[in-house]
Amino acid sequence: MSEEKTNEENYEIAKGKELRIAISGKSGCGNTTVSTLLSEKLGVTLINFTFRQLAKEKGLTLAQVIENAKTDDSYDITVDTRQVELAKKESCVLGSRLAIWMLKEADLKVYLWASDDTRAKRILNREGGDIDEIKRFTSMRDSEDSRRYKKLYDIDNNDYSFCDLIIDTSLYTPEQIVEQILQEAHKRGFVEKK
Repeated sequence: MSEEKTNEENYEIAKGKELRIAISGKSGCGNTTVSTLLSEKLGVTLINFTFRQLAKEKGLTLAQVIENAKTDDSYDITVDTRQVELAKKESCVLGSRLAIWMLKEADLKVYLWASDDTRAKRILNREGGDIDEIKRFTSMRDSEDSRRYKKLYDIDNNDYSFCDLIIDTSLYTPEQIVEQILQEAHKRGFVEKK
């Protein structure tokens, strides 16, 4: 057994309980990575249906979906409704821009934060391209997301002060972030150590 494995705690959902963890953060905050790792660690379903998946389903680019969503609310409503419906069915990790606001039943709400520069660099590493163009696109996307969320749901996605955990993702690895979330879930009695 490796040194790393012996120091790492293993958790499972407490007997007789269900657990829904909602994780939100803007593009490039590590939301998908952290949500995926956490769902694997707990052995629960990951729900992460986003504009990116909707674009694939519709045969469009992400930029086209974002542009269409400016004038057609059905894009947001489709994504948001599908996620919440799926999350209510079983224990899960719901990772999305609006998870912490939309899944009111979440047992634990986590907001992942990172500076604009950190986010742009991560997007560049993930997708390639030009850093200045990524910064422009990300800024436009943030602004457009905020406008739509306010209009559709009266949600201010810059107010996440109600979350159980707010984590600056530039300070930790995804694995360390997952460990923090699991420790909080353990402290609240939702998971137990194996």
